[in-house]
Amino acid sequence: MLTFAENLRATGAGLRVLNLGGGDVDTSTPMGSMLFTIMAALAQMKHDIKRERINDLVSKRREAGKNLGGRPRRITDSQIHNALRLVRDGEPAAQVARNLGMSRASFYRRTRGLTQPRA
Repeated sequence: MLTFAENLRATGAGLRVLNLGGGDVDTSTPMGSMLFTIMAALAQMKHDIKRERINDLVSKRREAGKNLGGRPRRITDSQIHNALRLVRDGEPAAQVARNLGMSRASFYRRTRGLTQPRA
């Protein structure tokens, strides 16, 4: 935002923010420029603090071996094992993946992460 306001100032234009903190802020005036700079600095600080907290949370959850979230899987590991059995028996992997409702690349990615089932 500061770069944007500076580029406007360089072209001779100003930025007027209506209803910011109860009043207008006009970056073409010294007082308005100062208020805009302070607001932008506070927004950047808030963003940086939030990013730091998220990074700390993710690293703590990784260290604890906890789930990081994400979309739940529709296809179970058991279904992937059965699909692998079909592929080993000669079915094309692309067709097996299509029958599961997933792409061939997703099918291969899921098979890489599996351990062999106990019989």
